[in-house]
Amino acid sequence: MRMIIRECNNHDAEKFLQMLQQLDKETKFMLFEPGERKTTVEQMQKSIESIVKSNSLQLVVEDKDKIVGFLLARRGTLQRNKHCAYVVIGILEKYRGRKIGQRLFMKMEEWAKISDIHRLELTVMTHNKAAIKLYEKMGFKKEGIKEKSLVVDGKFVDEFYMAKII
Repeated sequence: MRMIIRECNNHDAEKFLQMLQQLDKETKFMLFEPGERKTTVEQMQKSIESIVKSNSLQLVVEDKDKIVGFLLARRGTLQRNKHCAYVVIGILEKYRGRKIGQRLFMKMEEWAKISDIHRLELTVMTHNKAAIKLYEKMGFKKEGIKEKSLVVDGKFVDEFYMAKII
């Protein structure tokens, strides 16, 4: 069966939360430490609703009956930044290297063009080579460094600011 990329909805809350919790355990490149995410299914439903209401985009990748990845493009809410969207992406380890990230970015760009988004931006740990390669392939450029922006395993980690103008 082929993986499906579609917009996230309220019915996805439990499976989406399970996927995020698995991501928290699998990678040190996301924000949450394993076990740190205390979100309930009800809170996740409210979060999904708020993303929809804010005219932002949240895509999920579905394999059979399981959510295995996501992309969030949260648009600005004010007159001066509503043309921008901040991007977060995560794909379960077992599903990486299958061009899912590229497919998510292409879908997001389709949405951005019809949603009057002209700037996509994100941050990425400077040592996350696979993600940086994907972002550059998708047209993102490094704009700067966010020094000592995170602490991972007791060590400070820098992030790149990256953006793409559409």
